[in-house]
Amino acid sequence: MVEVVAALIWKENTFMICQRPAHKARGLLWEFVGGKVEKGETGEEALVRECKEELDCFVRPLSLYTEVVHEYPDITVRLRLYHARIEEGEPKKIEHNDIRWIAPSEIGKYDFCPADVEILAKIQADFGR
Repeated sequence: MVEVVAALIWKENTFMICQRPAHKARGLLWEFVGGKVEKGETGEEALVRECKEELDCFVRPLSLYTEVVHEYPDITVRLRLYHARIEEGEPKKIEHNDIRWIAPSEIGKYDFCPADVEILAKIQADFGR
C-alpha cells in the first residue's frame, strides 16, 4: 500500500483541483494537489514538500479532513486529505496540466481520479449547501 497525501485548499467558496499531466497514469483526470509520502516523512511534511514541488507554494496543513483506501489495477493507495491553506506564493502549473478553483456544486463537470470519488461526495455533503 502506498501512502498518499493531498490538500483541500479553499478560496472563499471554491476549492483547488489540479489536472494530471497527459503522460502520467490516470492522465488528464482531475485530483487534489499532493503525492506520495517518502520514507521518514510525516503526512504533513510530505504535503508541504509536494505542494512546493507541484505548485511552488508554501502550504500549511491544518487538520485531517478524511482518508480513503482505493485499489487501482496497478497500485493500492491510502489517501489522506488535509484541510490546508496557502501561506506563501501563488499556485503555478509546474507539474499539472491545469489548475482550477471550483464550487462543490461544480464537481460533476469534471472527471476525477477514482480514489477521489468518495471524498468528493463527502465534500458535496459537507459543503454543498
